Amino acid sequence: RLSEQQQDINNLIQRKIAVDEENACLKNEFSNLKQKFKDKSQELKDTEECAQKKEEQNRLVIKSLEEENKGLNACCADLLNDLEKLRKQEVQWKAEKSGTDVRIKTLENDLTDAREQLKELRSKCTNLSSQLAVNQKELSQKECDVNRTK
Repeated sequence: RLSEQQQDINNLIQRKIAVDEENACLKNEFSNLKQKFKDKSQELKDTEECAQKKEEQNRLVIKSLEEENKGLNACCADLLNDLEKLRKQEVQWKAEKSGTDVRIKTLENDLTDAREQLKELRSKCTNLSSQLAVNQKELSQKECDVNRTK
C-alpha cells in the first residue's frame, strides 16, 4: 500500500513537473504574445497617426485644389465673357466692313464715272480750244476786213 502510494506520489510529482514545464512554456508564450500585442498596438497607433496626418494633408490639398478651382472657374467665366464680347465686336466689325466695302465700291464707281466725265470734258475743252482758235482767227480776219473797209 505504501509502495502504491509512493508510486502515486511519484506519478503526481512527474505530472506536477510536466505541468510546471507546460506552465512555464505557456507563461513564456503568453509573455511573447503580450509583447507582440504591445508591438502591434504601437504599430496600429503609429499607423493611425500616420493615417490622420495623411488625411489632414489630403484635406489641405483638397481645400487648396478647391480654391484653385474657384479661381480657375472665375478666370474661365471672365474668358467666356471676353470671348462673347469679342464675338459681338466681330459681328459689329463685319457689318461695318460690309458697309465700308459698299461705300468703297460706290466711291470707286463714282471715281470711274468722274474719270470718264473728265475725259469727256478734256475732249470738249480741246474741241472748244480748237474752235476758239478758229473763231479768233476768223475774228482777227474780220477785224482786219473791217479796218480795211474803214
